[in-house]
Amino acid sequence: MVKIIGEALPNIPWEEKPGGCGELLWRYSKNPIIEKNPTASSARIFNSAVIPCGGGYAGVFRSDHKDITMHLHFGKSADGIKWDIDDEEIKWLDEDGKPFQPAYAYDPRLVKIDGEYFIMWCSAFRGQPTIGLGTTKDFKTFTRFENAFLPFNRNGVLFPRKINGNYVLLSRPSDNGHTPFGDIFVSESPDLKYWGKHRLVMSVNRSTAWQSLKIGAGSIPIETSEGWLMIYHGVVLTCNGFVYSVGSALLDIEIPSVVLYRTRPYILTPEEPYETVGFVPNVCFPCATLCDAATGRLAIYYGAADTYTAIAFGYINEIVDFTKANNALVPGDSDVGKN
Repeated sequence: MVKIIGEALPNIPWEEKPGGCGELLWRYSKNPIIEKNPTASSARIFNSAVIPCGGGYAGVFRSDHKDITMHLHFGKSADGIKWDIDDEEIKWLDEDGKPFQPAYAYDPRLVKIDGEYFIMWCSAFRGQPTIGLGTTKDFKTFTRFENAFLPFNRNGVLFPRKINGNYVLLSRPSDNGHTPFGDIFVSESPDLKYWGKHRLVMSVNRSTAWQSLKIGAGSIPIETSEGWLMIYHGVVLTCNGFVYSVGSALLDIEIPSVVLYRTRPYILTPEEPYETVGFVPNVCFPCATLCDAATGRLAIYYGAADTYTAIAFGYINEIVDFTKANNALVPGDSDVGKN
């Protein structure tokens, strides 16, 4: 039995697996949970992050406005399914309390470390994409740090605790376009400002087409007795464009640049109409999970077709067992990753 190092979440959004379903994950029957035009300013909300907060849930949401600019909005929910999302974007302050608004912001992640909430997103650095990082204690005042990295970088994901005394962040170096390449790296910091000890974690796997073009970390890694469970996305370039699917991997607890197992098949891929038809078709893009350590239940929040927000469910035990049984490491995955 896999032990999950985390807290019980008895009110986790949940729906039992439908009878006859043979898949590892199953979709919420009322997907998508966020439809088109969810607020007056928002055309689409997707690729967003949620977290337990105060007996309910808080979220930081990617909102593509009706002028097709990208912003982060705050939202709250009693049940993790029905969301009340602010129509106005989050207003960021720098560490001196002065306005520090990013030119654009998208694909957030959200984690709580030592009683403080940290937000990661793709941010603008002189118009080029890099990783933004900020914090809040109450989801009312938001403090933005200086950019964590130089351009170009995306998919910044903090681990939920320090490892060997340092904060640890996954990322995916990229370029300024719709990046046609990309591996997952990890970096360390004593203070969330100065980053180093960069290591390669995981490369694309060209023997499994769904993750052959680029990969990127998804939700916050989940600590288990078998390693850090990392939900990630993988991309293939088909004759009809990019297809984004979801996989899982287990990373070493003390040296997270070492991959222990990663899935050969995907665990979720665009199949439903809300995943295959939209502003960007054929996308399942995970940004958040909720986990009940007592039962092993997992709710994965993912963006669908760059248009909707959806949920899929599963059990940690089953995902870990599946990842081990369907392992497809590539050369370098199990190295420490210095070179």
